[in-house]
Amino acid sequence: MRANSVIAVCLALVLAGAAAGCSGPELPIGEVLQATDISTGWFDAGIESGKNKLSPSVTLTVKNISKAPVTSVQLNAVFRRIGETEEWGGAYVQIVGSDGLASGLSTRPVMLRSQLGYTGVEPRAQMLQNKQFIDVRVQVFAKRGALQWEKLGEWPVTRELVFR
Repeated sequence: MRANSVIAVCLALVLAGAAAGCSGPELPIGEVLQATDISTGWFDAGIESGKNKLSPSVTLTVKNISKAPVTSVQLNAVFRRIGETEEWGGAYVQIVGSDGLASGLSTRPVMLRSQLGYTGVEPRAQMLQNKQFIDVRVQVFAKRGALQWEKLGEWPVTRELVFR
C-alpha cells in the first residue's frame, strides 16, 4: 500500500512539472525563439556636447517557435565596429516576463540601441557618408530564466537613419 502512495505522489509531481513546462532538457534558443522583422540603422540620439549624435540600433520581434510557452526572456545586443573584436556598445532588455509568451506568438517590436555612437557637426545624413565612418555589426543574444546566453542572430547595421 505504501509503495502505491509513493508512486502516486511521484507521478503527480512529474505531471505537475510537465504542465509547468518542465518536461525535459532545455532546448537551444534556435529551437525556441526566432528573430523576425529585423531592421538596423543609426538612431538619431539628439545633441551631445553641441554635436549631432548617431547610435547604432537594431529593431526586431521575437517569435516563440516552440510548442510550449516561454517565460523570462532577456535580450542583450553587442555592437562591434568592423575589423574590431572589442565590444563598442551594448543594450539589454527583458522582453518576456513571468506571464510568458505562448507558442506561435511574437513580442512587440523591440529596439536595442548602443549607448555609444558617432558625433559630428555636419547634418546627420552627411555623418553617415563621412570618410572616417566605420560600419558596425550587431549580435543579439537571448537568455531564458537562469540559462546561459545564446546567440539569436547577427546583422550588419545599415547606413540609414532610424527614428523610433
